[in-house]
Amino acid sequence: MSDMLTMTPEAVTDLIIGALMRSRTSQENAGSVALALLAAELAGQNGHGLRRVAAYAAQARSGKVDGFAIPSSEMLRPAALAIDAGNGFAYPAMDLALDWLPDATKKQGIAIAGIRRSHHCGVAGVVVEALAERGVAALMVANAPAAMAPWGGRRALFGTDPIAFAAPLSGAGPVVVDISLSKVARGKIMAAAQKGEPIPEGWALDPDGAPTTDANAAMAGTMIPLGDAKGTALALMVELLCAGLTGANYAWQATSFFEDKGDPPGTGQAIIAIDPDAFGPGGAERMALMADMVAGTEGARLPGRRRQQIRADYMENGIPVDADLAQSIRAIGV
Repeated sequence: MSDMLTMTPEAVTDLIIGALMRSRTSQENAGSVALALLAAELAGQNGHGLRRVAAYAAQARSGKVDGFAIPSSEMLRPAALAIDAGNGFAYPAMDLALDWLPDATKKQGIAIAGIRRSHHCGVAGVVVEALAERGVAALMVANAPAAMAPWGGRRALFGTDPIAFAAPLSGAGPVVVDISLSKVARGKIMAAAQKGEPIPEGWALDPDGAPTTDANAAMAGTMIPLGDAKGTALALMVELLCAGLTGANYAWQATSFFEDKGDPPGTGQAIIAIDPDAFGPGGAERMALMADMVAGTEGARLPGRRRQQIRADYMENGIPVDADLAQSIRAIGV
């Protein structure tokens, strides 16, 4: 078992920026990626944090991801922004969406940003929470390379496809719902494979469709959907919204987020933002009423509170980081 270090948010950011800039990535893009991966670590989702740096850097070096891409946007309707990530990292493209959505939403009541030619979007909950902190409710869907078969089938057609939602609450931090449509996020299996650890049965199937506890066999096989057939129905909905609607690649057309070979993944994201006062003032208060009922139920926890507590703790006391992982990131591109 590797030793753990405690690192400041600034040190984690610098570590990521350095590795990416040594791997054919612009300073601006490296900074955007670093802030997103830091946010994943601060949310306690380390499968989407520092453990992604090696794959990101390898893909930038090989040109599978264009580390110098400058995303572009076009407002096709008053409430619809089309964003082309340019086969670069997803985060600079999502930054454009975050900049545009709050004002557009306040003007129109509702607005959508659709991103194509994109890449791994990290923790979707981070994006919608940032919008909720700017005063709008938000729903985000994203796809990923095929890892999940339609219920009853064997061929992977869907990604693990997250759905995230956040809403501003009066007098409290936002409620944040963030689920992947596989039983667990694929990043957890990737982290287990990197550490040489087994995974629990019930997470994934091997390439022959048999249950497995071998993380490497799981990475080569398919994920088990959340809620069985219901999970794959939701994954179909996500694919239609974030790829069918935007013109991005479907999961089955996308290449791996983990390997540096092949064409760019070209995946998509769709982010819908809603003014809480669209149907009259007091929306944040009405949403807080429901959230307070959940939070006040014995034994229950409001979605989002755990990640907010982890973030507060890590901001104050530092972020625990695997020492071997930190050392391997420092060695990238040297």
